[in-house]
Amino acid sequence: MQSEDFADRLAHMPEELPILPVRNTVAFPFSVLPLIVGIPRSVKLIEEALEGNRIIGLATVKDGSIEEPSPGQVHEIGTVAVISRVVKAPDKNLHVVVQGLERFRVEHWLGTEPYLKARVRLYPDVVEPGIELEALVHSLRDLAKEVVALSPNLPDEVTNFLDQIDDPRYLAYLVAANAGLSMEEGQKILEIQGVRDKLQAILSHLARYREVLSLGQKIKSEAREEMDKAQREYYLRQQLKAIQKELGEADESRSAADEYREKLEAAKLPEEAHEEAMKELKRLEGMAPHSAEYSVIKTYLDWLLELPWHTLSEDRLDIGHARVILDEDHYDLQEVKERLIEYLAVRKLVRDRGGLESEPEEGPTGREPMGVILCFVGPPGVGKTSLGQSIARALGRKFTRMSLGGMRDEAEIRGHRRTYIGAMPGRIIQALKRAGTRNPVFMLDEVDKIGSDWRGDPSSALLEVL
Repeated sequence: MQSEDFADRLAHMPEELPILPVRNTVAFPFSVLPLIVGIPRSVKLIEEALEGNRIIGLATVKDGSIEEPSPGQVHEIGTVAVISRVVKAPDKNLHVVVQGLERFRVEHWLGTEPYLKARVRLYPDVVEPGIELEALVHSLRDLAKEVVALSPNLPDEVTNFLDQIDDPRYLAYLVAANAGLSMEEGQKILEIQGVRDKLQAILSHLARYREVLSLGQKIKSEAREEMDKAQREYYLRQQLKAIQKELGEADESRSAADEYREKLEAAKLPEEAHEEAMKELKRLEGMAPHSAEYSVIKTYLDWLLELPWHTLSEDRLDIGHARVILDEDHYDLQEVKERLIEYLAVRKLVRDRGGLESEPEEGPTGREPMGVILCFVGPPGVGKTSLGQSIARALGRKFTRMSLGGMRDEAEIRGHRRTYIGAMPGRIIQALKRAGTRNPVFMLDEVDKIGSDWRGDPSSALLEVL
């Protein structure tokens, strides 16, 4: 509340005031503001004011980058203030504490030397008593209490202090000084004439400030939880290592996990395969080396690392060369050779039009494109398998063969469940590993010899693959 001493000072305030420009902040009535004064003419202003009545005018500079503004570069509505304390620092700057008294408005400027001077008049706020004003005061007080609860810089005692304030002007300026306002926002608040409008504007800014503080608290809380989780995990892992050491167990799982992690990072697996590998690696870290599943997971990771994820053979789509290869390897079979040449010609045409690489990463639908399936039918010994080898030679691709004769277990194609002892991938995956490339010419030999029994139907599993 404005004291009798301040009222007396205002009553005897001269019409001409020294104006101290302040940068990047706004001085409000009733508020206490610390300032660091180092510009020579501002230092002289403070020194002369101390010899007189200690009353000065504080006006915000429009552009905070200007150190010695001219009259047109300073807002004409400011705050009359009294100097409460001055301390001279070793760097010769003055550390000044001022107390805001009342608003003023510049009538006209008197000069700039040795510092800014102006003829001013007091510009008090207009208070319009009524129910609406009381409601605004009540709302602002409640909202300010919420901000105090969220702000780490404001002590809880401020809440009790807010309850004791009855003057709407005092409450408005006290809250505005601590509401995180920018310089422009603060100056607009200062210049509003009616207290009711001023309270509404401060309420709007304070509501936004509350949301900012609330979000900041949420972010800090989440960060703290993550940190606590990481510290807890580290502590438990250290305990686990100590227990393993006491039991005489070597930290084989840890060293193996670190080795696999390095290999997985270097392998640059596709995203889905990498996620699955990291999931299994995390399980491996928590297992003892003598665990039954330990070796199963290691075998699974070894297979993931050994598959040719990024190795491709570049197609050699030379029709003349293909004819030479086919004629070298096989006598006659003209119809079959013509069909194979047609197949190669179509691939060459598509590639020349820009629609085919050796094996693009993804097709137009977002999925990896399907290859072409050629079906050779004929009695044993006519050259079906050797034709596949010739196609591989002509294309410059690796060749791999898988005989399906007498196969009765669909696990041979799909792979075994990992719960079984000695579980292995299917023979197709094994053949890809042997080929060392992801796009070999793959021959499924003796498809008609596939059998089926109570263990499953391999032909159905093969249909899924194809």
